[in-house]
Amino acid sequence: MNKSEKKSELVIEKDDLREQNTIVPDEHICNICQEAFALESSMITHRDTIHNERKDYKCDECETTFEFRSHLSRHQISVHKSQKDFACDKCDKKFVKKSSLFTHQKVVHKDCKNLTCNKCERKFENKSTLLKHNKIFHEVFKDYLCEICSKRFGNKHSLLVHIKTVHESCKDVACDNYESEFGSKSDLLRHQKSVQVVHKDFACDNCEKKFRRKENLLMHQKMVHEGRKDYACNRCEVTFGYKSNLLTHLKVHDGRKDYSCDKCEKKFGQKWIMIQHQKTVHEGRKDYACDKCEKKFGQKSNLLTHLKVLHEGRKDYVCDECEKKFQRKWDLLIHQKTVHEGRKDYVCDECEKKFRRKWDLLIHQKTVHEGRKDYSCDKCDWKFGQKPDLLRHQKIVHEGLKDYACDKCEKKFSQKWYVLLHQKTVHEGLKDYACDKCEKNFGQKQHLLNHQKTVHEGRKDFACDKCEKKCGQRIHLIRHQKKVHMKVGDISHVTRA
Repeated sequence: MNKSEKKSELVIEKDDLREQNTIVPDEHICNICQEAFALESSMITHRDTIHNERKDYKCDECETTFEFRSHLSRHQISVHKSQKDFACDKCDKKFVKKSSLFTHQKVVHKDCKNLTCNKCERKFENKSTLLKHNKIFHEVFKDYLCEICSKRFGNKHSLLVHIKTVHESCKDVACDNYESEFGSKSDLLRHQKSVQVVHKDFACDNCEKKFRRKENLLMHQKMVHEGRKDYACNRCEVTFGYKSNLLTHLKVHDGRKDYSCDKCEKKFGQKWIMIQHQKTVHEGRKDYACDKCEKKFGQKSNLLTHLKVLHEGRKDYVCDECEKKFQRKWDLLIHQKTVHEGRKDYVCDECEKKFRRKWDLLIHQKTVHEGRKDYSCDKCDWKFGQKPDLLRHQKIVHEGLKDYACDKCEKKFSQKWYVLLHQKTVHEGLKDYACDKCEKNFGQKQHLLNHQKTVHEGRKDFACDKCEKKCGQRIHLIRHQKKVHMKVGDISHVTRA
């Protein structure tokens, strides 16, 4: 018998002796809830504190009772004696427990020089988090290059799957329930997850919406029907129904945009927005097609909004002050904030003009202060600062479309607000804008301003570039050019004097 065999037999004999000497303790079972305990004293303590609600340890100063002596001692030390024996040597703060002092020093006074990212200056509490951050954001190794489209991948398997599915169009994985085929198993699983029958057993008794889980139903009732938003931002007045949404919102105040696109220099505050940007902008993907028209969308939410707004004509969000209806909740919130509260929170830092929406401020800065007009008409020389203005110009001027008809007369208009203005001023006879220098009234504020500028101030700001004539209004200059200079060519640009 060799040494290894003798050693194995010795180990087996020791294990047998250990098993023979092991004593299995008797279980002590609570006669109320049937919970088992190894010690009888533990079972008695459990029964007295849980079922009998006994609190035998009483504070002699405030008469508060406790279940355990240790809880009473902690209470007396922290509340009545204010005994904080553990002081921080780096600040004046004191603590009741030594463990609390260590935690304070670790979090507050720990030297963070080695825990700062040297590429983005972001700080971390521990080294593992810093390493994970570097690996995800700054050390994205993509060593496998596709020779066909130059796309890079982090591993060889992803490159081979890409070549097979994208360039060779191989779809070897088939769905058992449908006739669909997929290039990889992950795509199949994603497909099966999206089309599988989802049981939603929890129905809201206030509306017809159903949920898979009870907690989702309760959250829906709390936020939608009760209007509760329990998580408030301490820097502004915005409230949220979910804590996660509040934490994401706080990044806006900190100016944090931790997710950078590796194909351009754009940064994002949330990872899913960056992924959506890459998919729609750089890959040009629009995977969600409308089955009622030919329009495609990069996001499913945009498709659902398109279906609801255009094809169903739904306006589910009603203002409780003026009963105006809106197609999107965001539009309702902007309406309430700007119209009923009169808020203009966005101020131009160059001219101090205020705007109701951030988008209006950005358009103002781009078109007025930067002088940018990026949208050119391909049928004339006119340029516009916004795409809707270009489309409106082409529709009205070059196509001559007038889609909005007055229901009280046969007159047609190119825009809806022209119809409303026509009905108010012509059929209802409303002229709400009075000149304070004469007795003349106007149906539009702009007409009043033009009247004051041209009649009372004598201003003629629009000059013809083909002769020396000046006009007080743009329309008068255009009429002059059509009548006098039409033989020279198309109407020239209108310039201010």
